[in-house]
Amino acid sequence: MKPEKAGSRLINGDNWIAFSFILPSLLVFAVFMFYPLFYTAYLSFFDWNMIKPVKVFVGWGNYLVLFQDPLTYTVLKNTAAYIAILLLLNCAAPYALAFILSFVIERGLGFYKSAFFLPSVISLVVGSILYLWILNPISGPVALIAKFFGITVPVWSKTQGLVIVVLSLITTWKVFGYNFIVIFGGVAGVPREVIEAARIDNVPLHRIFFDIVLPMSSATGVYILIMTVVQGLQYVFTPIKVITQGGPDNASSNAIYNVYQEAFTLYRTGYASAFAIVAMVLFVILLVLEFRYVEKGVYYEN
Repeated sequence: MKPEKAGSRLINGDNWIAFSFILPSLLVFAVFMFYPLFYTAYLSFFDWNMIKPVKVFVGWGNYLVLFQDPLTYTVLKNTAAYIAILLLLNCAAPYALAFILSFVIERGLGFYKSAFFLPSVISLVVGSILYLWILNPISGPVALIAKFFGITVPVWSKTQGLVIVVLSLITTWKVFGYNFIVIFGGVAGVPREVIEAARIDNVPLHRIFFDIVLPMSSATGVYILIMTVVQGLQYVFTPIKVITQGGPDNASSNAIYNVYQEAFTLYRTGYASAFAIVAMVLFVILLVLEFRYVEKGVYYEN
């Protein structure tokens, strides 16, 4: 195609109408996503506390301090632990449950879907306070039941390692229902005649799940995989803020909470911006790896 013809097609009336419909969305992205991103990258090269009228240019100084700080590696390790637990609880578990309810039990689907989805409409702040009472090691219901059996419940909010697990469970209470409903829709879309043919051939249920259901609903699974990583870390911010504030000794902090802590509690805005950029780069790398090694194996019907 000649350049002048391509240019004339680009600026014809229909294209301008299409661009005019896209423009409001682009403006929203520019104001609320692109501008904050570029401004955060800009601030990462300065020493500033959001109060001083003058920003002091430090170049790569914030990044050098960031990678020399042992806390950085503690926070990144905690973030990896959160991702692993959230993927297990909010991606793998809903998949298995959706398969069981679709092809094994097949009864009471309405009740299960309502029961699992109900917590997703409740505020996570309310849920965090509720679980703080339920898991109270002295007077909570779990502690009273454990005491009846002679078991001592540890102070989980002060126990390193355990605190990440419990905070992930609280987040799962909020996220699980939505993920389950979406995955259930994908699993229910697998043709039943394929499942019935496998059953006639006496294929074990676990082979049906891994060899038929999982590949044929993989498009939904990849979506939930990405949403679990991105939204899970956002949601876990709330129980951290409400219950532990990153403690004990930063054992429950993660990348997102640490950026907030550095910027709005310690007022190290430049350092927090550098940490935010590093965290974003790590998440982009995860997405690239996911699209490179997972997305290419996705099954799309038709």
